[in-house]
Amino acid sequence: MSDHSTTIAISGRVITTPRLRLRPWGTEDAGPALRIFGHDEVARWLAPAMSRVPDAEAMRDLLQRWVEADDAAERPTGRWAVEDLTTGGVVGAAAVLPLPPLGEDLEIGWQLAPEAWGRGFATEAGHALAHYAFSRGEDEVFAVVRPRNTRGVSTARRVGMEWVGETDKYYDLRLQVFRLRKGELDVSAARGESAAARP
Repeated sequence: MSDHSTTIAISGRVITTPRLRLRPWGTEDAGPALRIFGHDEVARWLAPAMSRVPDAEAMRDLLQRWVEADDAAERPTGRWAVEDLTTGGVVGAAAVLPLPPLGEDLEIGWQLAPEAWGRGFATEAGHALAHYAFSRGEDEVFAVVRPRNTRGVSTARRVGMEWVGETDKYYDLRLQVFRLRKGELDVSAARGESAAARP
């Protein structure tokens, strides 16, 4: 088994994995971002944290707010565009965000454009986000997934996250909660290595 930590490079807020580059969003990314956040099949799992973005202008405004929030963040939080290193195109989005209501727990999240589903990019991005958070002093991260979002549940498990139960603590919704602790990162990810080619 490979040491997953050696396949991730972090430079500032740019994270590079074997197939992906996670980099901060810019307002010039409104078109590719809208392919993700404007798509019904992606947005349906994001409510109530966010709703489907209706058009490029709204997407550009939202990206500007994200950039400003990321610049002001004190913890290792933020939002990233996920690029396919082979094509250079934006294939998804990734985030490390404080979970409501208190903001003490950090959530890692990922969204892919539908044309990028089924290639293991979500797993690779989720693993990279955990490395980023842990390299900057965090001890654990969470993923919260609606029970019917089988794709999200599968990805959390392939990242190496452990199911810890259901709660309505976050977003006032009944959600499946997955947790990954710093000491479990590469051990857990190695167990899921054979599944990395799936979403």
